Amino acid sequence: MKNLFVKIAAVGLLMLAPAVAQAAEGYSTANVNMRAGPSTRYPAVAVIPAGSSVEIRGCLSDVNWCDVEFYGGRGWVSGQYVQASYQQRRVYVGPQYYRPLGIPMIRFSVDNYWDRYYRNRDFYRDRDRWSRGPDYYYRDRDNRDRDRDRDNRDRDRNWRERDRDQDGRDRDRDWRDDNQRDDRQRGDRQRGERQRDDRRGDDRRPDRRDFDCRPGDPSCDE
Repeated sequence: MKNLFVKIAAVGLLMLAPAVAQAAEGYSTANVNMRAGPSTRYPAVAVIPAGSSVEIRGCLSDVNWCDVEFYGGRGWVSGQYVQASYQQRRVYVGPQYYRPLGIPMIRFSVDNYWDRYYRNRDFYRDRDRWSRGPDYYYRDRDNRDRDRDRDNRDRDRNWRERDRDQDGRDRDRDWRDDNQRDDRQRGDRQRGERQRDDRRGDDRRPDRRDFDCRPGDPSCDE
């Protein structure tokens, strides 16, 4: 009976082993970015040089992206840049080769995957937005950029309006100062002209003797 249990356990382990160890060796066909998710819009985490060996841990069933391991790091690469050996030839990794190559079909979750591999990455702090998909993240970022640009334009417009108002006030002050200066100059000119007229009037005033002299008065002959 004991031997029977041992045999059953051994058979069970053999049945589980392929599922646990399923993976395939692949090769990059170009210098390709290994990304934090199955899309070119996810952040790049490493560059895999052309011809480098990678371990294919699983691929998605709906899109041709695979989770690979490269020098201890993990990330996603498009199957069109990864080849694997199949029947003594290399083939690009695609859904038709997943099963023959022993590659499991898996799912991707930002929360689980990033918690496991990217906690020390800068983009990890934005995982809540990334978890809604890269399209949402970039749309949200574009909206934030537009809001920031609009705020900057509003600030610039406010600054220009303040500068324009200040220039208007400066021009008004300069205009008033010019008018006041012109008024003072006109006043000075008018006072100077009156003073000159007064001096000329004094010069033209006749001698008192011209009024007191009468015909036959001896003083008229002086």
